[in-house]
Amino acid sequence: MKTLSRVQRGIEALYRVETGVEVEDFVIGNDARDELVDARRPREQLLVVEGEGEMNLALYIDPEVIERLDARDHDLQDLLFVVEGVSHFVYTVWCAQNQRPISQIELELQAEVDKYVTCLLTTDAQVGQSSALRRRLFADAEYEPDLDHEEHDRYHAANDNAQRYAAYLEDAFVARRRIPEMLGELRRFYRQGLAQKLSTIARAA
Repeated sequence: MKTLSRVQRGIEALYRVETGVEVEDFVIGNDARDELVDARRPREQLLVVEGEGEMNLALYIDPEVIERLDARDHDLQDLLFVVEGVSHFVYTVWCAQNQRPISQIELELQAEVDKYVTCLLTTDAQVGQSSALRRRLFADAEYEPDLDHEEHDRYHAANDNAQRYAAYLEDAFVARRRIPEMLGELRRFYRQGLAQKLSTIARAA
């Protein structure tokens, strides 16, 4: 099984959702992405076109990143690109199937949480690993210089809220070795809309 499929299986199992579609079938390369996008071209990008009751998706992830991951010759940043892209894909499909509206900030927030949890659960889920992950993912976050003001604010808000939620998870569950309970909390969070997610984070922080 290729890396993107493994990540999809992991995210769907984590949240107990089934999209019924294969992310690999929606991946496009450089040429196809360049034909579709005139604006900035990041190394990971979910393209969504809606019309006449249908939604068309395409997922771009830098082919070199996928190649390194499939060859198991990658670093953490490569993995994060893939988790973010697959998270966007799965969440968008799941929301569409459940007839739920979705915003870009909600996509980014969920992806930031998914990156933290995915990386944490591939370790022994100890406080030390959690703290290091939170620092790497959130405190040391760097933003692409070509982001416009609106995009920068959106990424910053997602990062800030994910950081606070991850700190809550660490304190309430990881430090107390309550991982099964943490999974239940994460599944509830996943099914909340943006306003509920932000309210959950505000109460927990």
